[in-house]
Parts: sequence; C-alpha cells; structure tokens
Amino acid sequence: MSKKIDLDDKKKLASIGAKAPYRHKIKTVEQIREILGAPPRERKVVMCHGAFDIVHPGHLRHLVYAKEHADILVASITCDDFITKANFRPYVPEELRALNLAALEVVDHVIIDRQPTPLANLAVLQPDFFAKGYEYTQNGNIHPRTIEEIKVLETYGGEMLFTPGDLVFSSSALIESVPPNIAVETLLTLMESESINFEDLRSALEKMAEIRVHVVGDTIVDTLTATNLIGGLTKTPTFSVQVQQRTDFVGGAAIVAKHLRAAGARVSFTTVLGEDAYRDYVVRDLTEAGIAVRATIEKSRPTTNKNAIVAGGYRLLKIDTVDNRPISARTQAEFVESIRGTEADIVMFSDFRHGIFNRDTIPSLIAAIPENVYKVADSQVASRWGNILEFRNFDLITPNEREARFALGDQDSVIRPLASRLYDQSGCKTLILKLSERGVLVQRAPLGDGAKYFFVVGSFVDRVVDPVGAGDALLAYAALARKATGSDLVASILGSFAAAVECECDGNIPVKPDDVRRKIDVVERKSKLV
Repeated sequence: MSKKIDLDDKKKLASIGAKAPYRHKIKTVEQIREILGAPPRERKVVMCHGAFDIVHPGHLRHLVYAKEHADILVASITCDDFITKANFRPYVPEELRALNLAALEVVDHVIIDRQPTPLANLAVLQPDFFAKGYEYTQNGNIHPRTIEEIKVLETYGGEMLFTPGDLVFSSSALIESVPPNIAVETLLTLMESESINFEDLRSALEKMAEIRVHVVGDTIVDTLTATNLIGGLTKTPTFSVQVQQRTDFVGGAAIVAKHLRAAGARVSFTTVLGEDAYRDYVVRDLTEAGIAVRATIEKSRPTTNKNAIVAGGYRLLKIDTVDNRPISARTQAEFVESIRGTEADIVMFSDFRHGIFNRDTIPSLIAAIPENVYKVADSQVASRWGNILEFRNFDLITPNEREARFALGDQDSVIRPLASRLYDQSGCKTLILKLSERGVLVQRAPLGDGAKYFFVVGSFVDRVVDPVGAGDALLAYAALARKATGSDLVASILGSFAAAVECECDGNIPVKPDDVRRKIDVVERKSKLV
C-alpha cells in the first residue's frame, strides 16, 4: 500500500461519521499494526474479511464465532473499487459499511482494504487466525482464493478458521427483496468527506446566476392530445377517440435551455426549425422565457413534433412529424459561426439526433467551441441512434445506463466497470451516469486528496408524478453548479435534487432555484433524524 493512499485514507477516515462515538475503530492497516505489535503477542488476533454490504444475521454469527477464538477482532471490508460481482454493488458505500461494523461491540478494529484481495493486509497484520465462512470448503474442496490466503498464513504460522455454515444469508438477496433507502445517510457521508454542508448547496444556487450558457441542439414540440375512447374493435381493429384537449410543450434541447434560464443563467439557443406554425410557437415561448433564440429556418423540414394520443390515462399512440435528415451545409455553417461567435462560459450540446448532430457535423461543431469554455454533452437514444462517445474530451457528459451500454456495445458488464470504460473511452473530465430510481453514479479523475474518484448520489424523489424531463433538469443544474463551484459532488447533488423536483410535478416544467431550495430543506430535515 502506497504512502499516498495511506494519507488519503487518514483524511477520509477523519471525516467519516463525525457524530458516531465508535468511528475511532476505523483505522488504516498501519495504525492497527502499530496497536497490535508484531507476533508473538500476548493477546490473540483474528481477522475477518468481506464486503459486508448489508450486515445480516449470517454476518453476526460469523463475527461472534471468530471473536470467541481470539481476544481482538479485526474486520476488513473490500473497498468500493473492487466489488463488481453484481449490478449496482456495493449498495452501501464503503464508509457506511465500515461504520456499520464499527458499531458492533464484538468488533475491535475496522479496515477499508484498498487492495482487491486481503493478502497484503494479512501479511502486514499477521493475525493468529483468519476466519472464513464454511461455504469456502464446500464438497471438500477449498476455494482457490482461500488457498492463496492459507499460503500467506503459513509464512508466519497463522491459522485458517472456518466458521460454521448453519446460518447463511445473502446480502444481495436481501437487497433485491427489500432495497433499503439509505440515500440520506450516503449523502451525509459524501458531504462530510468533502467538507460540504447544506449551506454550501444553497450558496451554489446563488453562484449559478448569470453564468452564460450556449445550448446547441434539436428542438422538439411535445404535444399531449387528451381524448375519450368512443369505439373500436368492432368491424376492424381500429380505435375511435374523441379529442378533448390538445396542449403543446417546448421540449428537446429547448426545454434544457428553459431549465438553465429558470436556474438564473443567461441562455442563448442555437437550433433548426421549419417554416411553420410551430416555429412561431417555439420562438415566442423561448423569447418570453428570456432566452436568446438563434434559429436557422429550413423550409424543407418541419419543426419536429411528437404528438401523444392519450385516453383514460393511457398513451394509445404517438404520432411524430419529423425529418431526421442531416442539416444542410448552409445550416451547418451558420451553426459553426453561431458557436464560434457567441460569448459563453458553457457550451452545451443536447443531441436528440433529429438532424443537427451526425458523424459529418459533429467534428466541425466541436471544433468551433472557443477555448477555455466548459463543454457539456448529452446524447439520447430513446428512439434514435445517438452515441455519447462522439463527444470526446468534454468536461461533462450525462448519459443514462441504456445510452452507456449502447455506446460501448455492452449488455453484460455491471454498472461500475461499465462507467469506468465509458469514462476512459470518452476522455471526459466528469461522467454523471443516470440510473433512474437508483440515482446517479459519478466518475471523475482521482483528486489525490482523499476524495473518491467515483461515488453514488441516490434518488431524492418523495413521490413520482411524472419522470419525463428529469434528465433535462439534472443536466442543466449539474452543469451550472459544476461551473460555479468546481465541485463534482455539489454538481451531482444539485442535479439530483433538480431531477427529483421534476419527477414530482406533472409535465416537463422548468425547475426554479426556489424549488431546489425546498428540496434541500426537506433533505436537511431528514438528515437530522439520521
């Protein structure tokens, strides 16, 4: 273990569970080695190792049995980096897992193991016993990894101790059956680790005001046509509906621009529209919102419209009026000039793959972004073939799991390795991977100051009304917060809070700072009950 990792661990451990009287049990391996001393010792030491994602009766039985054979019990947990055997694991982050074990009276010391196996720490601590579950000796055969551990024990005279197998539970099975809601606990641990408090979140909202953002992307007019079902399935399999109400909403990249403006940013918007009534509607709606609209009109294409026919709360049909052909060379040239000539702190590409972004236009549009501008990209594949990897070396990208799997051609990897591959291949500085009701997984470059290079921020939705548009709200608030504060954690939290607000209202309505402040207040009140 390197000296750098040791120092980082000490900084992190100093911030874990500041209110927990048992946090002193969590130590680095060097600290425990100093406490225990070198063998032979007067007091026997036993060491247990595992993920301990959810501490259950099987774990307790294992720990109690181990402690019965020694005076001092050292519990070692695998750090988050090396738990990849199941999707969305670990469910409980390493800091909370360490605290869960430290809270047990039977446990004397806890280590967060920074190695993929416990072999290195076994060699350093040299416990008298290393306790393993009985399942590692099934059918008379010892697991190959256990054989490696036995070899380390034999180098100094330690012994393997197999605990009884009469009570075994699976953490994964428990999590899948009734997933615990630990979003607030996880959030508090993350905030403590980077010395962030709720006032910092409120302050970040103030700092976001007046940031200049240039959004480039496809405009969509979303139409909701409410109907009554009045007949069908008689002579032909045809539904007959009576139109009750038709409502239009600005969507696509345009609603991202409206979220940004609602958050206080100064927003300019470059897009392509058709020569039709929807063009006038979009320009009027965005102008009234205070957005500088720079629309190129192509007479040969319609303004994209997606009309959902709804009856009795069910979507019967969706009618799209759309032309997905690439934009013309003239329009592309106008876009390049617009991007190059617009003063902005952030340039945001919002790709719905309806003509603006394709393999021919993307290189020139990226090249037009001025130097030292914060670059953000989001590419959606809900019904088209966008690929987030076409936006390489951006500062921030925000795909969801499906978009990440599409980009990598990977249906099999669990989430963390998937995120790491996407992060590496995209060359981005910050990846916020949206995981729907599970929140977001964030990956960034190692900071070298004890901060984690990846972390999870849970979902803070209290009641889902309409999840459509949550990703747009997250994109807007995360980008502004990251630019305003330089903190990936603050950006992820405020983005998640904005997404939660959007899920709790009907329709894709621009989220305002006061909405996010109310969410901060709610979460802060909950945190005082933890």
